[in-house]
Parts: sequence; C-alpha cells; structure tokens
Amino acid sequence: MIDFARNVRLWFEPHHISDEGTTPDYRFSLANERTFLAWLRTALALIGGGFAVDQFLPHLRWAWRVGLALALLAAGVLCSLRAVNHWVRCEQAMRRGEDLPVSRFPALLSIAVAIVAVAMVVVVLAGWAG
Repeated sequence: MIDFARNVRLWFEPHHISDEGTTPDYRFSLANERTFLAWLRTALALIGGGFAVDQFLPHLRWAWRVGLALALLAAGVLCSLRAVNHWVRCEQAMRRGEDLPVSRFPALLSIAVAIVAVAMVVVVLAGWAG
C-alpha cells in the first residue's frame, strides 16, 4: 500500500522519477508514453460508450441501460487510473534496470468489456424495451 501511495504522489510530481536509477534510452520513455496515451484513448472510448448507451438507447429498460452505461463508465475510469500508474511503474523499472511490471488489468478489462458486449447482444436479440 505504501508503494501505491508513493506512486500516486509521482503521478503529480513526475520529475521525482528521475531521482532514482539512470536515465533510460529516450526511445523507451517515448514508447512508454505512447502506451500511456493508448490506454487513455481506450478509457475515453469506454467512457464515450457508456454515455452512448445511456443517451442513444432510451427504449431500453432503465436497469439495463444504467447498468451497462455504468459498467462502461467504471471501466473507463479504472482504465485511465491504471494508465498513469502503469506509466510511472514502467518509468521506474526502466530507470532501475528491472523487468517491466506485469499486470492482470488488461485481462480483467477484456473480460469486463466482453461481459458488457454479451449483455448488449442479449438485449438486442431479446429486444428488451422499457
């Protein structure tokens, strides 16, 4: 938990990352930044999908519409938070010469999106209007 709190502090003070280890090849830092931006694009797509479900499916039963929208919005929030945390952890690992951190988050996000997609297929096939 202490490492997580330290990492959260580094989200807002990234210049402190350079206090440890040696500077990695800038190409690796730029690749890490591109990965961070890809995660943010994914988060924005999930958030946009959540709003789209809520706004463009008014005939869907309220509970289904709100449940699917909230699932997508929550996934977007988690994805954006995970993006910055992973960026910091990768920068630290590169500076220390360690292996890059691994995460279960991509698998969990994939499962969550698949569950929402299956629910949407069921809603479309069943025609559950409110």
